[in-house]
Amino acid sequence: MTERLTVYERAGGEPTFAAMIDAFYDGIESEPLLRPMYPDDLKESRWNLQFFLMQYFGGPATYSGERGHPRLRMRHVPFEIGRAERDAWMRNMRRAIEKTDMPADVRTEMIEYFEKVATFLMNRPVANGPAPLPIIDSPRG
Repeated sequence: MTERLTVYERAGGEPTFAAMIDAFYDGIESEPLLRPMYPDDLKESRWNLQFFLMQYFGGPATYSGERGHPRLRMRHVPFEIGRAERDAWMRNMRRAIEKTDMPADVRTEMIEYFEKVATFLMNRPVANGPAPLPIIDSPRG
């Protein structure tokens, strides 16, 4: 019986996630729409995203050990996230994934996840679109 590797393992483990998050936050540094949502010092934000994603994709549970349940919607509710913010975040994340050395199937799986979550975190109405979801947490994170 063969053991199925996690996305975390297939991606290359912690070094790959660190490189992806570094590339993502390098983009955020110069993103005029998103940069104001982040603290001046991005060190904690980098850690939070890296270790959340490592855990979500099958790596060590360091994030939950340090911060508890991710509560994504609750943690993002202070920020106005509409279509423009969601799209800017996705642009930066796609760019980061493209700059990171990982297999194509892992890139695809990550982008699919990020597309869903970025939309899930929207909390401002979209013109001619559905109302934002109520503030509840997804069962998986």
